[in-house]
Amino acid sequence: KKMTMDEKISMIGGVEGTYTGNMNGIERLEIPSLSYQDGPQGFRTNDIKTGPSGSTTAWPSVLSVAAAFDKDLSYRWGKSMGKEFKQKGANVQLGPGIGIARVPTAGRNFEYLCGEDPILGAKLVGPIVNGIQSEKIMANAKHFINNEIEEERQTVSANVDERTRFELYYPPFQAAIDANVLSVMCSYNRINDVHACQNPETLNHLKDIMGFKGYVMSDWMATHSTIESLKAGLDQEMPIGLHYSNYMITKELNND
Repeated sequence: KKMTMDEKISMIGGVEGTYTGNMNGIERLEIPSLSYQDGPQGFRTNDIKTGPSGSTTAWPSVLSVAAAFDKDLSYRWGKSMGKEFKQKGANVQLGPGIGIARVPTAGRNFEYLCGEDPILGAKLVGPIVNGIQSEKIMANAKHFINNEIEEERQTVSANVDERTRFELYYPPFQAAIDANVLSVMCSYNRINDVHACQNPETLNHLKDIMGFKGYVMSDWMATHSTIESLKAGLDQEMPIGLHYSNYMITKELNND
């Protein structure tokens, strides 16, 4: 059976639902719906939708796990989280976070695996991805790329040359790809003045040079265009399809 154009479009934009992110399935083709849930170091509850506060495990932060320098511990940490996510009905765990701590005051350093050391992150991310995905849910490597500060994160531009990205920022993502991570999340920030989720240079590196075969989703409301994002390599807009709506895609196809 072949997918119709409407069915294809329905799978590249999220919808409202119970979880942090939700994707409709296609019953006709027996394609199941997907449920995406935060976060990179444990299942985030919502009193109304996904359970009351205190009903989920408070796992150690990933930076604490990294400080143990222990691949087996990293695997067991990922596997245990994956098991809980699966039991709570999620298909995708929105983690691990594998940015580099380049700004000491960055608000999310505690939930990034690498600390200041991309080699440490590259050594430990594979076991974490394998642990999560051993429970038959998808891991999500984030945030791609150069997402090292929270201040003005929607507009800040990380101006980084290609060599520096390959030597410092890409190795943890390359290791996640080598471990068969099934999804990657592009970030809020711009890279060299181009938004990460429509940046043809970095997304081309991810897919064509680094060999990523899964799908790229946007961070929540980090999509800024339709055609530019599609051509650059953004596969899915989250949490809902605004730029990737049936109306916008059809309009752009008719104008192309």
